Amino acid sequence: MSESIERYQALADQFGARVEATSDDGWDAQSPCPDWKARDVVRHITDSQRHMTAQLTGQEPVEPAADADPKELWRSSYAALREALAQPDVTEKKLSSPMGEMPVDAALGRLASMDILVHTWDLARATGGDEHLDQDAVAHAFEGIKPMGPMIRRPGVMGPEVEPPAGADLQTQFLCFLGRNP
Repeated sequence: MSESIERYQALADQFGARVEATSDDGWDAQSPCPDWKARDVVRHITDSQRHMTAQLTGQEPVEPAADADPKELWRSSYAALREALAQPDVTEKKLSSPMGEMPVDAALGRLASMDILVHTWDLARATGGDEHLDQDAVAHAFEGIKPMGPMIRRPGVMGPEVEPPAGADLQTQFLCFLGRNP
């Protein structure tokens, strides 16, 4: 298994822990993403996973019901993606992304890993969960996303950068760069 796949799966496991820790009455809590509730954060990640799985397997993604249980959405989409990523030739494949077609390692190692990392914090913030992120993953994601600042600052992707407080730690700087107010 490649380092990028391992990185994504480690971050996905951390996201999954936040999903599983969310109480049934927590799904309608407002997330830091202005138009999303906690359930919408999970839906975004699971939609991404379903689409990556479809690209890797050559099958069409099945659209879940609008009122599907977020925990079940998480469990099923992640299980299917893990199975697809276990294919022997998976790193030779490409995935489409907002930046165009990319090799699996690049798409997972940079974009998908950064996305699930920041949304781990979003979900935790919305539901009162553990907001601490893996610091090595934060450093890696921040290094990779910094050069993309102008490309990601557009509607539907990321909002404007927030000025971090003086002496902010790396996680706070990362979140502020991505338009969050930690």
